[in-house]
Amino acid sequence: MKIVYDSVQKTFHLQNKNISYVMKIIKDGYLVNVYFGKKINKYNESNSIAYYDRGFSPNPDPLDRTFSLDTIPSEYPAYGNGDFRVPAFQVEQKNGSRVTDLRYKSHNIYDGKKKLQGLPSTYVEDEAEAKTLEIVMEDKLIGLTVTLMYTIYIDFDVIARSVSLKNNGEEELNITRAMSASIDYRESNFELITLYGAHINEKNIARRKLVPGIQMVESCRGASSPEQAPFLALVRSDTSEDSGEVYSFNFVYSGNFTAQVQVDQFSNTRVIMGINPSDFSWLLQKGEEFQTPEVIMTYSSDGLNGMSRTYHKLYSTRLCRGTFRDKERPILINNWEATYFDFNADKIKEIAKSGKELGLELFVLDDGWFGTRDDDQSSLGDWIVDKNKLPNGLDDLVNDITNLGMQFGIWFEPEMISEDSDLYRNHPDWALHVPNRMCTVGRSQLVLDLSRKEVCDYIIDAVSNILSNSKITYVKWDMNRHMTDIWSEASEPKRQKETAHRYILGLYYILEALTTKFKHVLFEGCSSGGGRFDAGMIYYMPQTWTSDNSDAVCRLKIQYGTSLVYPPITMGAHVSTVPNHQVGRITPLETRAHVAMSGNFGYELNLMNISQEEKEMMKEQIALYKKIRHIIQFGDFYRILSPFDTNEAAWNFVSNDKTEFVGMYFKILSEPGSSIRTLKFKGLNPDCYYENLETKKVFGGDELMNVGITVNIVVKDFISKLWRFKKTSRME
Repeated sequence: MKIVYDSVQKTFHLQNKNISYVMKIIKDGYLVNVYFGKKINKYNESNSIAYYDRGFSPNPDPLDRTFSLDTIPSEYPAYGNGDFRVPAFQVEQKNGSRVTDLRYKSHNIYDGKKKLQGLPSTYVEDEAEAKTLEIVMEDKLIGLTVTLMYTIYIDFDVIARSVSLKNNGEEELNITRAMSASIDYRESNFELITLYGAHINEKNIARRKLVPGIQMVESCRGASSPEQAPFLALVRSDTSEDSGEVYSFNFVYSGNFTAQVQVDQFSNTRVIMGINPSDFSWLLQKGEEFQTPEVIMTYSSDGLNGMSRTYHKLYSTRLCRGTFRDKERPILINNWEATYFDFNADKIKEIAKSGKELGLELFVLDDGWFGTRDDDQSSLGDWIVDKNKLPNGLDDLVNDITNLGMQFGIWFEPEMISEDSDLYRNHPDWALHVPNRMCTVGRSQLVLDLSRKEVCDYIIDAVSNILSNSKITYVKWDMNRHMTDIWSEASEPKRQKETAHRYILGLYYILEALTTKFKHVLFEGCSSGGGRFDAGMIYYMPQTWTSDNSDAVCRLKIQYGTSLVYPPITMGAHVSTVPNHQVGRITPLETRAHVAMSGNFGYELNLMNISQEEKEMMKEQIALYKKIRHIIQFGDFYRILSPFDTNEAAWNFVSNDKTEFVGMYFKILSEPGSSIRTLKFKGLNPDCYYENLETKKVFGGDELMNVGITVNIVVKDFISKLWRFKKTSRME
């Protein structure tokens, strides 16, 4: 791993054992990207930029018609000075001009990686793990400096990028666009992969060929959203799960974003990613600085599985933090689908006692324990225990359940406020609202204004009061309403477009305070399921409820799509009752369990209403997951068959030392005349022998990967099969 500046060629070469990223300073200080991809030992300008007179492409130098910013592969393109493509940033000056002109000023190379102030980001535990390059670009006329930051890790094939903009001039500057990363490719022969969806239908995979013009995914919902994920990948037409080139981009941010791919008139491709410029601006007074969130760029020559393993390892070890980063996650029972709002202390204790008898480790009390919360019409913001449901208080319930030998968890929705709440009656101005306009309401709730510090501090205190007085070791942090009426009573008019970003900064401030104060608490993020499943939240909460849809068949796609970027250890996955509450489907308990075992395993059903036979099956499932969860949660994950392309799905998990693996296969609908399936596992040691722990038969790793294992035909819908293999010295 190294970063080399060649002062003769004026090139920067970032390099580790697998990838290279090369930039060059060209005419009069402009910075261009000349290569990103598989590692090269030395860059010697074999693909030097060719200059032509394009006729209608403007020229900064009137004496040189061959040089135009409209045609070069700019590293961080500006607006208004000849490049007609989408700019990476835009700054409005006091005289109304939006034109800027950045030139190279200086650079700095150092070991390690700096923390981004107030923002989540990947990190190092030792400075030898990474090197960072900072390139300072300057617009001398207006006193603007833009610092481009690049970090390359020794063990991860990624470039972590972010940007800071500083006003060193005498007049205020107004940022109206500030992307975190931009890169130009001198070709357009790509296909684009994105993740799209909706509530209870998150993380579907879209793949299509690039065409001239702009292809874009974005969110304007105040959250990363279930509609489009802050991720995209460029791949070749022949790229598959296990071979071919992948260039991918993922945003470490939880708010409004844009990710755009533009194919221009000369068949160049520009990718930009950052905070959505729609309804955004940020005022910089003299001496002030604005920091963008981080983008993680990856390159893989080993297909989509290669890309995913890079994200999985990076995010699980150098984005996720805290006590639970390296700790096995507990198997839980959540009471939501068992009781909804209709419960009391005795009913909760019965569910917990039954769960303990089955071998479950954590009970989670969901919505309805506070205020007068008998439905979703009231009480958000009033985080005081409802004595009608819990007459002896929360501490008594927590003690009773922890005395059973179970952990206790609890649900919050701290970012929201009900109009029917004491908090709203006392502080109506704390909700996002526009003066003299009726507020839009979602799920009978409004959004608290987290751009205000006093609101953030109230949330910290209210949640702390609950967590400080009880032996609570888990929090489900929900957010069921996206932003509307975005206006803050605490901000002056010219700063109102800062509100949505300040909200996210306020959220991060809250989470930093709470996760620091309660290191023993496992926080799980949720936003009506996967509405805010993003890398920014993983920095604070090491797992996320993947979707409110717990139907096993739907979850095959949801979890498969999520796995493109996020590791299984981050995915909350539960077995729920049938008919399923979201789609009404009836699936076997075994299949529901195998799908849920592919993430952080748990149950979300009424244990008092299941048969003894089902209880015995659940005991076996729980015991099995305890044996394999170290492989599921900390091993390598490989996708084998896609439910988006076939009537099947399959994947396998391999321990880090390749001595154990778990394979799973799912057949969705029974088909007449089905052929016998041979499933080829991935990621094994070809020189090892593995014993099937069910049949005791032994196979070589090379045989299991290249020949495969037979999947017997079962004439039934929604079937699944799980295999466990372990390395053995015995050969057959």
